[in-house]
Amino acid sequence: MAKRVQVALTESIASLGKEGDLVDVAPGYARNFLLPYGKAMNVTPAVLKQIERKKEKEKIAAGKLKQEALDFQTALSTIGRFTIKKQVGEDGVLFGTVTNGDVAEAIEAATKKEIDRRNITVPDIHNLGAFTAKIKLHPEVNAEVNIEVTS
Repeated sequence: MAKRVQVALTESIASLGKEGDLVDVAPGYARNFLLPYGKAMNVTPAVLKQIERKKEKEKIAAGKLKQEALDFQTALSTIGRFTIKKQVGEDGVLFGTVTNGDVAEAIEAATKKEIDRRNITVPDIHNLGAFTAKIKLHPEVNAEVNIEVTS
């Protein structure tokens, strides 16, 4: 059985892992490709400590992002309802539909915080009335907002 060498990746490599992972590779692969091109480092106690500190910082940053998402979810529920104005035909049917971009603009106007429209799920809205849209604020945090479509 061939001997394997453990290295710490300094950048993500599709076939091996992501940055900061400890991986076992063939000695020639490490010596001829990973180490000379700066894609990995030999594992030493100092490198292990550095990786550990970096992972702790990433964990803290992820916790802050989640807390911000929870705070924004609370703010959205406090506001309650967002109003979107659209043109309406004689029979009460909208010209076009209400899109996730329209919802994002309404939320941005009310909260002064930008939301990516791709994270908003809006039902098919062709009439005036009240509807509910779902927003993905964070991988673990979702919010529902009430939308009122008026003319």
